[in-house]
Amino acid sequence: MASHDDPLLQPYQLKHLRLKNRIMSTSHEPAYSEDGMPKERYRLYHAEKAKGGMALTMTAGSAVVSRESPPAFGNLHAYKDEIVPWLRELTDDCHEHGAAVMIQLTHLGRRTSWNKADWLPVVSASPVREPAHRAFPKEAEEWDLERIIADYASAAQRMQAAGLDGIEIEAYGHLMDGFWSPATNRREDEYGGSLDNRLRFTWAVIDAVRKLVGPEFIVGIRMVADEDWEQGLSKEEGVEIARRIAASGKFDFLNIIRGHIDTDAALNEVIPIQGMRSAPHLDFAGEIRQQTKFPTFHAARIADVATARHAVAEGKLDMVGMTRAHLADPHIVRKIMAGEEHRIRPCVGATYCLDRIYEGGEALCIHNAATGREGSMPHVISKAKAARNIVVVGAGPAGLEAARAAAEAGHKVSVLEASDQAGGQVRLAAQNPRRKEMIGIVDWRLDELERLGVSMRYNVWAEAADVLSLEPDVVVIATGGLPQNPPLTAGDDLVTSSWDILAGAIKPGENVLLYDDNGGHQGMSAAEMIAQAGSKLELVSPERFFAPEMGGMNHVPYMRAFQQKGVRVTINTRLVSVARNGNQLVATLGSDFAPEYREERRVDQVVVEHGTLPIDDLYRELKPLSRNGGAVDYDHLVNGGAIFPLRSQEGQFDLLRIGDAVHARNIHAAIYDGLRYAIRF
Repeated sequence: MASHDDPLLQPYQLKHLRLKNRIMSTSHEPAYSEDGMPKERYRLYHAEKAKGGMALTMTAGSAVVSRESPPAFGNLHAYKDEIVPWLRELTDDCHEHGAAVMIQLTHLGRRTSWNKADWLPVVSASPVREPAHRAFPKEAEEWDLERIIADYASAAQRMQAAGLDGIEIEAYGHLMDGFWSPATNRREDEYGGSLDNRLRFTWAVIDAVRKLVGPEFIVGIRMVADEDWEQGLSKEEGVEIARRIAASGKFDFLNIIRGHIDTDAALNEVIPIQGMRSAPHLDFAGEIRQQTKFPTFHAARIADVATARHAVAEGKLDMVGMTRAHLADPHIVRKIMAGEEHRIRPCVGATYCLDRIYEGGEALCIHNAATGREGSMPHVISKAKAARNIVVVGAGPAGLEAARAAAEAGHKVSVLEASDQAGGQVRLAAQNPRRKEMIGIVDWRLDELERLGVSMRYNVWAEAADVLSLEPDVVVIATGGLPQNPPLTAGDDLVTSSWDILAGAIKPGENVLLYDDNGGHQGMSAAEMIAQAGSKLELVSPERFFAPEMGGMNHVPYMRAFQQKGVRVTINTRLVSVARNGNQLVATLGSDFAPEYREERRVDQVVVEHGTLPIDDLYRELKPLSRNGGAVDYDHLVNGGAIFPLRSQEGQFDLLRIGDAVHARNIHAAIYDGLRYAIRF
């Protein structure tokens, strides 16, 4: 068991609210809402974190207070009365597990689009465009501000009626701090100019809120205290705003942000991803706490327990936000209390969660397929009714997850792996030094398999006899895939796979063309490694923009490397063929838009990325020996029930293939396959 004097496990008194420990999940929008309401999926997601032991879960990122602040990515509709019963149900569920619940309220200001919802005008402090959402806002008029101030207050009253423990007002990149920042406030009226004037809207909002919810209801603010931007809010003014808010008696806590979010590159500094420094703004948040002597919260890549513990022990924070870390493992606190910190599933900083949101999807963790699927996928796997003998062939992410989930369910599991180490394409991805944290996906599973007593056999290129000798009840083929070339009219034998570059099997040439029509990390990572090696590189893609399978958060470090190294990026262009010319290669390029278009590039090396073809020889060899012929009942897979239809009375076992052994997908899909099939064995 964890030590009783662990700083993270000490309670914290916030006004009348006693928080049972110092760990929280800060407000974020997972885009699980339905019709702008936090229905079952939203509720189960937060309830799981409460079940996992955290003290405070903050919902929404952010809930919008006004109709003319249309959701940018699944935001809750705090301006509608019907949100109250949905939030009350969510709050009651979390309270049952001892967790407090708060919500973040905002008017998005210019950080949204006009062509959504009711197509109402986008408003901001001044008509300054925000590049990320591409709206040209109008300057908010007096009648706009009167309406919006009233909307904040009525939204807060709804949250109080729903039984929430408090709210926080968002002031980072949205309407409120749009008035604070010289970059976005160019007004010449009483809302512009001096700091007093730029804070006028803030005071009007909090006064209206307090009038309706009273002095006891907890109201905090998540605020930018330094935009870290020459034309934006300075550290000096940001700290002064924090001081004034703390001294006002109208707010109850500060949740500190540093940076600005106008562009992908700027947002990447506010929300760091893998390859970037851990907790880069923690010391700054600590400075704010020191100067204000006020309850201070903060979250920004605090992904591990040691850093979180340091933040509290050193007095930098009162409550520490481990938000993305809880997408990876919602039971962090429970494991700390049980003395099992080593079993916490690590956040590897892949930021697949946020990339999906910013591309219009919902938040999913790259290697916890249960997050966001709590209604159908377990975080804690129950024991099966009867133990079976499971043989998994392949120790990539799909095979490792299937083995882990099956072993947790009480089955006897054996894993056969052709190479001398586990990991498959994840291990390949981790060869990029900037993405080395990806190996945590593999290492965590290997530790769990050792704990569960799973038999791991390496250097076994499994044949049917190897599998049959283990007398399996279920055989899982997780053999992955091998890289394939894009369709070329000539030159298949002259190109180099992105895998060869990532693995270091082939060194980058002096002058390289990389053709990527897969659009994910594989080609981009190979391109980054080629550029970092000092090669002259042109990246060619047939897409409208390169790497469409990746979101903006991961786009940033690639683009930064490409521009620093002078990489040429060519889009809307296909690789047609490759031919040898002396010591060089001639790559012929074409276009979907103009069939007659042709260009040539003379290079030393052509690298290609076109996904994978499944390694399925063993699967096809075992099919006639199986009971189900490899077939799966998809209705039962999705809705529950026996997944293996009986197709042969003479069959000896049930047969399944998962991950890239089926077809080329990504890490999350492989792990989701492993989990959802294994819990049905």
